[in-house]
Amino acid sequence: MRRPLARFWTHCCLALGLGVAGNAWAAHAYAQFGDIRYPPGFAHFAYVNPAAPKGGEISLVPPTRQSNFDKYNPFTLKGSAPPSMLSMMFDTLLVGNMDEPTTAYGLLASDVAVAMDRMSVTFQIHPQARFHNGDPVLASDVRHSFERLTSKQAAPQYRTYFGEVKGATVLGERSIRFDFVRPNSELPLIVGSLPVFSQKWGLAGGVHQPLDQLVTDIPIASGPYRIGRVQFGKDITYERDPAYWARDLNVRKGQFNFDRITYKIYKDPTAQLEAFKAGEFDYMQSFIAREWARAFTGRAFERGELIKAELQHGNAGDFQGFLFNTRRDKFQDVRVRLAIALAMDFEWLNRQLFYNAYSRVRGYFVASDFEAKGRPGPDELALLNPLRSKLPGAVFEQDVPQPPQTALDPASGQTLRDHLRQARDLLQAAGWTYKEGALRNAKGQAFSIEFLDNSGSMGRVVTPFAKNLEKLGIQVQYKVIDFALLQKRMDVFDFDIISNRTVGSEAPGTELLERYGSQSADVEGSGNVIGLKDPAVDALLDKVVSATSRPELVVSLRALDRVLRHGHYVVAHWYGAVHRVSWRAKAFARPTDLPRYYQPEKLVTTVWWSPNALATAPSTAAQAVKKAP
Repeated sequence: MRRPLARFWTHCCLALGLGVAGNAWAAHAYAQFGDIRYPPGFAHFAYVNPAAPKGGEISLVPPTRQSNFDKYNPFTLKGSAPPSMLSMMFDTLLVGNMDEPTTAYGLLASDVAVAMDRMSVTFQIHPQARFHNGDPVLASDVRHSFERLTSKQAAPQYRTYFGEVKGATVLGERSIRFDFVRPNSELPLIVGSLPVFSQKWGLAGGVHQPLDQLVTDIPIASGPYRIGRVQFGKDITYERDPAYWARDLNVRKGQFNFDRITYKIYKDPTAQLEAFKAGEFDYMQSFIAREWARAFTGRAFERGELIKAELQHGNAGDFQGFLFNTRRDKFQDVRVRLAIALAMDFEWLNRQLFYNAYSRVRGYFVASDFEAKGRPGPDELALLNPLRSKLPGAVFEQDVPQPPQTALDPASGQTLRDHLRQARDLLQAAGWTYKEGALRNAKGQAFSIEFLDNSGSMGRVVTPFAKNLEKLGIQVQYKVIDFALLQKRMDVFDFDIISNRTVGSEAPGTELLERYGSQSADVEGSGNVIGLKDPAVDALLDKVVSATSRPELVVSLRALDRVLRHGHYVVAHWYGAVHRVSWRAKAFARPTDLPRYYQPEKLVTTVWWSPNALATAPSTAAQAVKKAP
């Protein structure tokens, strides 16, 4: 019989009326702050159809800028893995859901215990858990996965993400403990999200090949899908495993219903959209307002063959902007960064290009409780005052910075011309003056900016922005390159300004260390695109990851948002309040109710099903997989 999953935390056990279990307090799920929706013995998540039929197949395109793939290993820095490989193939110890941001239930783990001092967590592995090759998932496999992912052979993001985990100790065949550097209520969720793979992946002659040398070897994982038909570098099909060990668990009930899910990759976005209209694939998401308004039209939409919908959600807004590479000397002065931001006229862009479909990104935690407002209150000051010597006085004396706004009527507010005058003065104060047809520093070097893009879609934004910058004497180059080259240049920080989007989070935490922490600024491939090294930011990040309650998390994130916004590290972009998606009507059936927090691609591949599903099992995936040339 499956043991109930337990959650343990010290700050709410008495309120729950729980009993003592050794050195820990137990309940049926782990929640970072005790907010659990589903009771013990729940049947399935509320947003799924538990009777959804299995069968059918769909094709879609990745919602990213990916233009190819050249490996089957999603854990290394070099190269590109197929889209959605992690979610399709790799099970984790715990699994979250689309209703709760900081709660997880058991998947590979049938039980989890967090020590009273919060310095360790112990997992019991589900006795039925199996890899695709039929082997049981054992504690030694979990430890192997952890050690490989935190080695230098893996992408550096994993070392940062698991950076507060001391190590993993096998306690028994199906029992493993993770020890922590310090108490952190989020760490059980972090180690619970560890992708687990078999020790036999990459094993040859009794010796494990280095992880970064596993390129075309098919991972041995335990998830709902295996790799099926592949057109290497272009298309990949995932085939549902009819013997998937967790198919009847409550955390998987009504999910992963399609027999085959194919991802098609197009290098040209226009060709991609036309292929969708022509029936080459079944679903896509639109991120461009003009495209949504003018290109998602035609007879297929008029006849109802293609559905066009704006799906509501409760997600925090996505953070998006032009990010400065502060490793470059020209961007190290905050006045320069602010001056460049003043030259972008969002209100004009929204009217002329975006059909007024967007709202302006104000801070780093968009449309959430974590946004800083006004001047710091007593709760924020308690965190900021000890850092006063490391922060500009404006953090304490001024309202949190807002993106510049332009007005059609000069009498009602500032115009672009006003902003450009301010920018000119800021640049001059920073040592940049207009000479010999260009903005130059004291050495006579001209100020130039290179914008990189992989699709060309950002060109219509960069063009008017560049014209405004050129009025200041800044030379602008806009270059469209292949995504693989763009990714490589980002990995080694060889860029001036890059357009970047980060999906919003309802509970930001440890991932912020990798995004804004000093320790990741010089690590190739890290998420610290800005190159931020700020002791005050590091101190606030420490407060974020050590928060033991939701109010503590909120105030620490507001203080962090305030400090980052005073640094003017980005030219803020925009965000939308809905998911704009389109799909082929005959390809999908779906539940009536939407979950609160979700990304549409995951909703489609996880929860929707085929209205004409056949009770036929997919072909053996292993027979369809071919080694890459």
